[in-house]
Amino acid sequence: MKDIKVLGTGCANCRNTVELITTVAREKAIPIALEKVEDLAAIMAYGVMTTPAVLIDGQVVHAGGVPSRSKVEAWF
Repeated sequence: MKDIKVLGTGCANCRNTVELITTVAREKAIPIALEKVEDLAAIMAYGVMTTPAVLIDGQVVHAGGVPSRSKVEAWF
């Protein structure tokens, strides 16, 4: 199971990122634990300055804007 965190303050791009990750994981039948982190101090603790950002198993794999579908598919 992949541990995924989406960092963002709740903007439309953040919500779209969560939806895209959820959709791709479901289509590929990959089990994920998805957490949305909206606390600004917690986001900055990861060293992220642009959101949405995505962490997989503790590593930042994307920051700033909604990732492309092909990029999300490559994570799985």
